[in-house]
Amino acid sequence: MMQQLRRRLTARRDGGRDGGMSSIEFVITTPILFALLFLLVQFALYFFGDQVVQAAAQAGARKARATADADPGGWRGQARDTAVNRINSLGPALAGGAVISTDQTGPDTVRVTVQAQVKTVIPWLHLTTTAVSEGPIERFVPDGG
Repeated sequence: MMQQLRRRLTARRDGGRDGGMSSIEFVITTPILFALLFLLVQFALYFFGDQVVQAAAQAGARKARATADADPGGWRGQARDTAVNRINSLGPALAGGAVISTDQTGPDTVRVTVQAQVKTVIPWLHLTTTAVSEGPIERFVPDGG
């Protein structure tokens, strides 16, 4: 009888030592898991926004290369409009406040630069992405010339 009572008291004492540990573990691990989740989402948003900006720079440069020879005064606006349209079609919320600049870096070369703010889920984090696309102006050159 006495041994049975000792076993019960020992079982209660040993089983009661872990009381509340799962709550403490939950309180410690939950913020870490949420931080990792937010970082994962931010990582995905940054790279998708970067892809949008790169696509806009490439589309603007293609338009600039095709129109710079035929329309020396208007190719900049056309390239800028093409880049803005590409951003609006792919992800206007991901690449906000885009700044698009067009340059003629040489007599036969044009460049389009797009810089934009990437959408963030972490309030104090401000991310910017920049893409540059450059290429030769497309011209028709007759044979022998």
